[in-house]
Amino acid sequence: MNPNNKEQVVAVRKNGDGDIVELQLSSGAVVDYKQAQQMAKAGQIEHVNVFKGRDGDEHLRSDADGDPNNNLDNLPTF
Repeated sequence: MNPNNKEQVVAVRKNGDGDIVELQLSSGAVVDYKQAQQMAKAGQIEHVNVFKGRDGDEHLRSDADGDPNNNLDNLPTF
């Protein structure tokens, strides 16, 4: 784990519709999407945030840094 004790998302698992359903963290832990949202809100995962979408639901996304390679949808799958 990195020195500030925050996790990072290193890979994602998607369902048949292409939606992210699980995230693998830098510690090796696998968490479901809702759990990852709660961890992000608590500041336990780096470089991601939770926002309310047009559909009224909360969604997880990478922090905007201009680098599309680290967007959640572009991470390796597991």
